[in-house]
Amino acid sequence: ECAARNALGLASSVSYRAVPRCIYTSPEVGCVGLTEKAAILAKGSVDVARFPFHAVGKASLMEETQGMIKIVADRNFGEILGVHIIGPHATELVAEAVLAMELEVTAEELAHTIHPHPTLSEAMGEAAMLLTGGALHLP
Repeated sequence: ECAARNALGLASSVSYRAVPRCIYTSPEVGCVGLTEKAAILAKGSVDVARFPFHAVGKASLMEETQGMIKIVADRNFGEILGVHIIGPHATELVAEAVLAMELEVTAEELAHTIHPHPTLSEAMGEAAMLLTGGALHLP
């Protein structure tokens, strides 16, 4: 799309800050940003949260409870450095993480974003809550 706009004489550029990676398997995989290991190498200290789909009501209703959402964030500023999802509809859910990273949303801001219930996207909010004080739906 960017190349086509430039070919038409329209100034256009692409940000490669948050490029999603999707694997269409069962379960699906969706990732964006740095892995935990790469984030540690880049930033030194990071916080990591993992929220399992078995704690998500919609996943239970769908009978697809395997998997989790993992968020890697900068320990000092809360900047989201990477999100890794394995589970139901991971290739769709990663879009929220892409937008969050592109807009430099912090884990705290993501945790305070309303996620509708019951949805799979609640897991993204819950994972962010783990980074900022604790999730609502973990035993």
